[in-house]
Amino acid sequence: MDYYLNIGSNMGERRDNLYRAVVALTAGTGGSVTSRIVESEPWGFESDNRFMNIGLWFDSDLEPQQMLDRIHDIEHRLGSASHRDAQGGYIDRLVDIDIVAIGDLIIDTPTLQIPHPHLSEREFFLKPMMDLAPNWCHPVTGLTAAQMLEGLGNKV
Repeated sequence: MDYYLNIGSNMGERRDNLYRAVVALTAGTGGSVTSRIVESEPWGFESDNRFMNIGLWFDSDLEPQQMLDRIHDIEHRLGSASHRDAQGGYIDRLVDIDIVAIGDLIIDTPTLQIPHPHLSEREFFLKPMMDLAPNWCHPVTGLTAAQMLEGLGNKV
């Protein structure tokens, strides 16, 4: 399966955190592609710490729920605690890994929604997707990452 992930970090050595996550995620795969790094303000919460985000593509035989479990394990091993506070709000984090898309799959379960439900709202998801898969189309809306990004510009 074609996995498109987004890795973010806004604490510590951000670039090194991204690199360590890429290495852990791609171990045992036949290869991978990374996007350029995108810097952004925190999304959904206030912080003085800017994020670095990178997109990652790789092929894996893991089923989506298995991949999500693997991602949570990697986040934990890399030292990232929960990315939510006691009230459920977002907080600073060493590493945050999101599955943005899995090919053209649509998944809607209590634990996993693919494509990511906030994909069309996050510039730091869309710019890396444009690098990784410029022709990929959202399986529900039919829009490319560039078209979704253009829509964001119209909302500002």
